[in-house]
Amino acid sequence: MPGDFSSGARLEIRITPADVGKRVSVRQLTEITDGHPMFTDTVGVLASWDAGVVSVTRRTGETVRIAQAALVAGKVVPPAPARRRSGVPAVSAEELAEIAARAWPAVETARLGGWTLRASGGFTRRANSVLVGGEPGLPVDEALAHVTRWYGERGLTPYLQLADSSPLVPALDRRGWIREADSLVRTAPLAPLTSLPGGGEVTVSRGADAGWTAAYHRTGNLAEAALQVLSGGPSVWFASAPGAIGRAVVDGRWAHFGAVEVEGPMRRRGLATQVMGALARQAYTEGATAAYLQVEADNAAARALYDRLGFVDHHGYHYRRPAGPTA
Repeated sequence: MPGDFSSGARLEIRITPADVGKRVSVRQLTEITDGHPMFTDTVGVLASWDAGVVSVTRRTGETVRIAQAALVAGKVVPPAPARRRSGVPAVSAEELAEIAARAWPAVETARLGGWTLRASGGFTRRANSVLVGGEPGLPVDEALAHVTRWYGERGLTPYLQLADSSPLVPALDRRGWIREADSLVRTAPLAPLTSLPGGGEVTVSRGADAGWTAAYHRTGNLAEAALQVLSGGPSVWFASAPGAIGRAVVDGRWAHFGAVEVEGPMRRRGLATQVMGALARQAYTEGATAAYLQVEADNAAARALYDRLGFVDHHGYHYRRPAGPTA
């Protein structure tokens, strides 16, 4: 960083919006006490620079928002050195579910004790379900009634997302809540993924352009809500290649992979592997060491691909909804 502001040394802002996606070091003026300026330094990836606000995502996954007017210095810095300690850290199903929720953030959320109610206009179950973690702070029947009302007010089906090992499972069985979409969270060390075949036609960028969103088959008529969810997360990256797309979100040591899709005529050409390799290399430069993804248990083709890439099952989860007519 440049010298001390109070000593008269010149501070320079040597970054611009064109540096989004690069690792930067910035200094902001936080206050002036007894005539002396106080500064805070932040190092991380320049995630965005928009409407007078600069957002920097630290290695921990925390995003720091800084008013452009408060910046007094900034520069691009070399990528973070690779950590010696690598691999998949020990983490519980509940902790990894919370990390995954940050990588797929809902448009609207509300808390009910340890549960998080999420709504995004119907775009994917994940962004329109209750993430069950801990106790709701109410008896089970009252909590389920609250959930049903909350989603009903939004014209949505009341879904719960919970780990297969959740203690709530027997209670939902007794109450007839229907089980759907059995899924798996799978993990792998990130470093080996960085050695996947390159593919010179794969581009990685901060935003999902019209071509990317058109290739993502789940968008449908919910483009606005979809874009809010897809663009959210600590440090988001989109990969595109002719006939293939993918998305990754870096959150501290973790890199989430998702939305990997290949057009029918382009399958079996290694495009999914190339897309994941490009995203893995980007995540690795930001200090991530572990990869994870979510896949439906009955998607045999995807599971076989992820097996070949070294992913193993971490835990299973599923969704529940009440029996009978739903929104």
